Amino acid sequence: WPEVRTMMRFELQIALRFLREGRAQSALIVGGVMVGVAVVVFISALVTGLQSNTIRRTLGAQAHIVAKPVEPVARVQIETGNASIALVQTAPRKIRSIDNWQQVMAAFEAVPGVVAASPMASGPAIALRGEGRNAVTVFGIDLARYDRIVDLRDKLAAGNLRLEPGDVLVGLELARDLGADIGDRITITDGTAGSAGERFQIVGMIDPGNRDLSRRSVYLPLHVAQNFLGLPGGVTSIDLRVQDVFAANTVADRVARVAPLTVESWMLTNNQLLSALNAQTMATGMIRIFVSIVVMLGIASVLVVAVVQKTREIGILRAMGASRGQMLRVFLLQGGLVGLFGSMLGAGLSAVLIFGFSHFVRGADGNPLFPIALTGPLLAYACITATLCGMLAAIAPARRAARLDPALAMRA
Repeated sequence: WPEVRTMMRFELQIALRFLREGRAQSALIVGGVMVGVAVVVFISALVTGLQSNTIRRTLGAQAHIVAKPVEPVARVQIETGNASIALVQTAPRKIRSIDNWQQVMAAFEAVPGVVAASPMASGPAIALRGEGRNAVTVFGIDLARYDRIVDLRDKLAAGNLRLEPGDVLVGLELARDLGADIGDRITITDGTAGSAGERFQIVGMIDPGNRDLSRRSVYLPLHVAQNFLGLPGGVTSIDLRVQDVFAANTVADRVARVAPLTVESWMLTNNQLLSALNAQTMATGMIRIFVSIVVMLGIASVLVVAVVQKTREIGILRAMGASRGQMLRVFLLQGGLVGLFGSMLGAGLSAVLIFGFSHFVRGADGNPLFPIALTGPLLAYACITATLCGMLAAIAPARRAARLDPALAMRA
């Protein structure tokens, strides 16, 4: 071990001396690595922040997985002369309940990957206040359970988050359309002739982050909505939250095997969004690859020139007893050191870029567009990758230096 340590110290000293003697070349290639690493880290952090913000806004107002009754189909027999044709048509839509939903929900909660489940009774209705009249969707929820699905507490724009009999939570845009405020009463009716509807007091306003959803959302206690929709004791869907949002399809397949229901994940209902996220991820990966290639080519070109310039010095070192392996390791160390120093400086430059983007690029409300985090794993990945790329780029120059004949090198 002492001999190995002495050898490594010798090779490190030679590598650092070669780098110091070619200060201009070393500075240029370290600067190139710095810029390359800064670009990779900045773009990776930017895309990660953008994707996280997009997923948070998209999934913030909906469940990761929704299970609901299977839509029945109707068979219609049509007689045409001597022939009879059977047509399959979708049955008329009506509000349907999940059979034995308590047992089904308990089984869903035991499925690996599911972290929360909540029953819901939903259906169309009309909200009235004075001359205001809006078509809405009534969501009957168990508030404690549903808050774990979509985090209503985080979306509370005004009032209190509670649902007692006679209370109602409404979307912020719906309250504006009706000219209502906290404490005002609105009438919810099913729109059928002769229906006077029921009156509820607004106790809170929810801003789900989607204007259309905010304009038509009405949240009632579960048992109140069940009676209003004509589903005493029934629910129209069971909402689920999963641990890993990108594993929603896999978990949905497990859930579908538990009960004969229609099970849809957010990845199915937001297919275009998922395609956009995948395209962003692929683009970021391609940028990383090409920047790494450019950095490797830069390091390799500089070290090739260094081998040519240091041919005489290499010959002297070989004549003094330095082995081919030692000369190989000298130039591998040079490549690794260039990658390491450049990546450390690049990490600092990326932090400056992220700060500048967060400080100067803002939305209409004056707040940053979305949070960008410079994480330790990302910096470690960038530094390790740059160092390995430097050593890989140094392989060809190092082998060339190791193969030099001492006698011929000294005469160069």
